[in-house]
Amino acid sequence: MKMLKENKIIVAIISIMLFTLIGCSNQEASSKTENTNEETSTSSNGETTNITLWHSMGGVNGETLDTLVNQFNQTQDDIEVEAIFQGDYGESFTKLKTSLRSDSLPTIMQSNFIRSGPMIDTKMVKPIQDFIDQENYDVSELDQNILSAYDMDGQLYSMPFNASTLLLYYNKDMFEENGLDPNSPPETYEELTEYAEAISDGNQFGASFGINAYFIEQLITVQGAELVNNGNGREGLADESLLNSDEAIATYEWWKDLVDNDLMLNLGTNTPDTHEAFLSKKTAMTLASTAGLANLLENSEGKFELGTGFIPYPADKEGEGGVSVGGGSLYIMDGQPEEEMLAGWEFIKYLMEPEQQAFWYINTGYFPVNNLAYDQTEVQETLDQFPQFETAINQLEAALKNNSGSNAGKGPVIGIYPDAREETQKAMEIMLNDKASPEQALNDAAATITKALERYNQTVQ
Repeated sequence: MKMLKENKIIVAIISIMLFTLIGCSNQEASSKTENTNEETSTSSNGETTNITLWHSMGGVNGETLDTLVNQFNQTQDDIEVEAIFQGDYGESFTKLKTSLRSDSLPTIMQSNFIRSGPMIDTKMVKPIQDFIDQENYDVSELDQNILSAYDMDGQLYSMPFNASTLLLYYNKDMFEENGLDPNSPPETYEELTEYAEAISDGNQFGASFGINAYFIEQLITVQGAELVNNGNGREGLADESLLNSDEAIATYEWWKDLVDNDLMLNLGTNTPDTHEAFLSKKTAMTLASTAGLANLLENSEGKFELGTGFIPYPADKEGEGGVSVGGGSLYIMDGQPEEEMLAGWEFIKYLMEPEQQAFWYINTGYFPVNNLAYDQTEVQETLDQFPQFETAINQLEAALKNNSGSNAGKGPVIGIYPDAREETQKAMEIMLNDKASPEQALNDAAATITKALERYNQTVQ
């Protein structure tokens, strides 16, 4: 692998090249906007339509989004987008709930997947499907696995924007030092246990996974198991938690065996601590989102060669599940003047174009929603230089083939998702502290989540 300094220079060159491509396509994009305006009339009086985008992208991600907003504003004079950072997803959603009682709603709201249910239940969302149907917008170029996560009752309420999944990360050097093939990461629970046994010696551990509900959910989901009833809440309001499924019990038992046998270093719920242990070569394997790949690549540079693998699963569950897409999507808020909602739709379409998706992917690590972004030269060069990124793409493709027909891979749609995740983590901690068996801890958590679902459903109905 090349030195980090060289990598940064290459990425900078790639970004400059992509800016040039975007600039060259500005005339075409402007022409598209003008044609669309003739059909949908985003501004009825010929003046600029001003719209707002509330988002939760900080740091480099926020800077990248600001660049795309500025690029769009420069392509035409009909629409002016103002991007406003509203804090993390929780803070942003709280501000939105407050604004529902006033006339200060944003035109576009970025929200994370776990709040899909509450966002729809506000009754203040204008389904993206309405705009798609109105102009027969072609979604065939968009990643169907990512779209499926936001497909509710056969329609899209929002447009996926920053999509990510979970990956297994491993230290190739530690694998090789312990007689393991550095190019063959473990695929199953059983193989991961064997690899951990070969590496663990009291000072080093095979793995360390943060007690993170997202991680736990993915380990269950990849087995084809849904987390709530009624088709993961997609065929009707979910009113029962399935967290105590056989797949979940098997996952918790496996996790506990790793910890009890000193094969996994338990560092609690602070996921950054597990990543630090991994980067300091205290552990050989860890779990993290694909959105964290760039950061792990940078921080492992000069220390060891970073490898990536699929989410592991029990050997008897091979090919039964799919990965659930995380990240967030863009909603158009209803009740706005028609020209503002149409202007919001024009901006969302701009973000979905291959050039913008390629730029977003290269600079943030989030999946391109538009598959044509992978055909961009800059993206191909990035994948050639960093093959670790391709693992995530291959895992998504495999998920489409392996889907057992359940809604597991789409993820659950429930109004109390943050509360459910808290119970998921609590059950893991109770089990690891020997306060309850895996089955009892999950039975108790499922019962608590079910009661919370019932209470929420009463408020919605």
